[in-house]
Amino acid sequence: MNKKLLFYCIAILLVVVAYYLGKSPDRIDVTLHKVAKGEVKTSVSNTRVGTVKACRRAYLAPSTGGNVAKLFVKEGERVKQQQLLLEVWNDDLKAQLKLHRAQIKANRATAKQICVLAAGAERDAQRLRRLEKIDNIISEEQVDRASTSAKAQWSSCKASRAGIEIAQANLAIVKAAIERTLVRAPFDGTVAEINAELGEYVTPSPPGIPTLPPIDLLDISCLTVSAPIDEVDAPQIKMGMTACVSLDAFEEPRCSGTVTRIAPYVLEKEKQARTVEVEIKLSKKKDLNDLLPGYSADIEVLVARKVSALRVPTEAVLENNQVLLVKQGGLLEERQIQPGLSNWNFIEVLSGLSENDMIVLSVGREGVESGVTVRAEE
Repeated sequence: MNKKLLFYCIAILLVVVAYYLGKSPDRIDVTLHKVAKGEVKTSVSNTRVGTVKACRRAYLAPSTGGNVAKLFVKEGERVKQQQLLLEVWNDDLKAQLKLHRAQIKANRATAKQICVLAAGAERDAQRLRRLEKIDNIISEEQVDRASTSAKAQWSSCKASRAGIEIAQANLAIVKAAIERTLVRAPFDGTVAEINAELGEYVTPSPPGIPTLPPIDLLDISCLTVSAPIDEVDAPQIKMGMTACVSLDAFEEPRCSGTVTRIAPYVLEKEKQARTVEVEIKLSKKKDLNDLLPGYSADIEVLVARKVSALRVPTEAVLENNQVLLVKQGGLLEERQIQPGLSNWNFIEVLSGLSENDMIVLSVGREGVESGVTVRAEE
C-alpha cells in the first residue's frame, strides 16, 4: 500500500513539474559578456594605402645637355655628399679654362712690370720736386711733366690690375660652365638606379615633360611612412602623436612611429575622397630593419588612450548606443549607455552600466531583443 502511494505522489510531482516547465518561456542561447575595465584607445587610420619613403630622394641630371663622358659610380654604391657621380663631355670648356689661367698669369706679369715702372716714375718726380725747392735748377715745367708721367703710369698699373680681375671673372664663368656638366651627390646616400650609359646623350627634363633621370639617389639612413588620412579624421591628428605602422610584407606592426608632418593642404585628386597626407617616422632601430622604400604600408595614429576604463565590445552596442542587459532570470532589457573613447574593438562606458554587469554579445542572433529570456551558450 505504501509503495502505491509513493508511486502516485511521484507521478503527480512529475505532472506538476512538466506543467510549469511548459508554462516557462523559451530560452534563446546567446553569447554573454561580463562588463569589466581595460584599455580603450581611439585611433585614426589611413583611407588608402600608404608608402614607405626615403627621407631624401633626388633625381639627378646635369644642368646642360651632352654626351656622358664618365660614370664614376655603380647602382647600389654608397656615396658621400659632393662626390662626383657623372660627367658630360666638356673638353672645350676645359681648354678655355687653361686659356684663361694662362691669360691671368700674363696679365699679372704685365701688371707687375707696369706697376714697377710707375713706382720708378713716381720716385723720379719726387727727386725733381726736391731739386726745384733747393736751387731752382729744375723748371716747374719739368717737374709737372714728371708728375704727370708718374700718375699716368700708376693709372696703367691700376688698369692692368683690373685686367687681372676681369680675367679671374672669366675664369669663374668657365668653371661654372664646367660645373654644369658635372653631377655631384647633394647628400650622403645610395645610388638606386642609373639610366645613362657612356657616350649616351643626356639632357635635363624640359618643363612639364618628365624623363628618366640619369641618376636616382636615395638617402635610406632614415625612412618615413606617408599615408592619406580622410579630411574628416585629419583634424584629430597632431604633431608628435604616436602611431603604428603595418606592412603587407611583415606580420607584426611596428609601433615606434611618431607624426612628423601633416600636410598644410587637402589633396583633391579624387573629388569624393579628399585626404590630408600624414608622415610617420619610426624611431626604433629594430622597426627599421628590412624596410625598403616603396613598401606599401598602413598607419594607425593614437589620438587618445585610457589604460583602465569601463568598456564593452563594440559588436555588443546597438543603434543609439544601446546594449542588451541580462537581468535576473535571463530576462533581457535595453540599456542606454554614454560612450567615451571608442575603436573597432571596444567602447568606453561613461554611464549606464556597472562593472560585472552581463550583456549580450551576439546581438545579431535571431529573436534576441528586449523582453526575451536567454541563457548563456556553452
